[in-house]
Amino acid sequence: MSNDERSVGDLRNTGMALKYDREWDYELERVAEAVADREAESVGLQFPEGLKRRAGGVADDLRDLLPAGVTVLISGQPCYGACDLDLEMMRRTDVFVHFGHSPMKESGNIIYVPLFSNVDVFPIMEEAVEELEDGEVGLVTTAQHMSHFDEMKEFLEERGFTVLTRKGDERLTHEGQVLGCNYASADVDADQVLYVGGGKFHPVGLGMEHPDKRVVIADPVNNVLTEATTEEFVKQRYGAIHRAMDAETWGIIVSSKIGQRRWDVAEDLVAEHESAYLISLDEVTPDRLRNFGFDAYVNTACPRVTTDDGPQFHEPLLTPQEYRIAIGEEPMDALSFDTFHGTW
Repeated sequence: MSNDERSVGDLRNTGMALKYDREWDYELERVAEAVADREAESVGLQFPEGLKRRAGGVADDLRDLLPAGVTVLISGQPCYGACDLDLEMMRRTDVFVHFGHSPMKESGNIIYVPLFSNVDVFPIMEEAVEELEDGEVGLVTTAQHMSHFDEMKEFLEERGFTVLTRKGDERLTHEGQVLGCNYASADVDADQVLYVGGGKFHPVGLGMEHPDKRVVIADPVNNVLTEATTEEFVKQRYGAIHRAMDAETWGIIVSSKIGQRRWDVAEDLVAEHESAYLISLDEVTPDRLRNFGFDAYVNTACPRVTTDDGPQFHEPLLTPQEYRIAIGEEPMDALSFDTFHGTW
């Protein structure tokens, strides 16, 4: 049997070992069909940081589905979201596959594979039901569990809850979906929100964006039920603002990443301050900023770099709103989470 006639199912049936992680659905058949339809000669694969170790196995299994002679390339560039595409590889390959996130912007040669999880979400949701207050509840999740979203909603409704959901804005693909930089889908008239997904990365941001809501976290991967708290997060941000209040020189960072460019915001900040300087960066890291020697920095790129990695930087790294608080244009109690809205 030739490579172009073989499917993932065929590989399983013949006993050939799949090298990629079966916890996720990599949709390799869909990728192979797209390659055939477009008569592509090259395919680029991009993985988020946590899945780069699986890249070789996924590439091997994809080659088994492709016609002989098709080149498969793996992007080594850092990738933290659908906003973070390897532009050079996109230009150099006929088909570019972005794993791990839902589409943020459609483009001719891009295939988004959200990596839907095969984990059963309902055991931990059964526990969450006991912790939720009766009545209305907002429901949100990440791209990985979106394939079960309608079932999750029905699950809660069958247990007497009024489930409120919305799509958010055009940066979000699905109703009820949240991103690390966008929680518009949680903007519903409910005092509590159930987040179904792993970790505290998303729910802490959700709690900051919607401080009036109780956020219950149902983690189906680790089978853990917790509640989001933002006190430590807020304390860290207040500390960064206070450290920046005496700054005389400011570096204003604008991202070169296609989905993180906020040129208008960055240029406005530079125009407002005579000792502010515009810096273009792809990756915002402590070492790169240390070389400039400014007293403080404002990051208009991914807000999670500021809030999650901020303590690692040698000088204060602020969001645009935090900058305005630091220079006295806004009160300290106005602090809010920096979010991205709209597509690029």
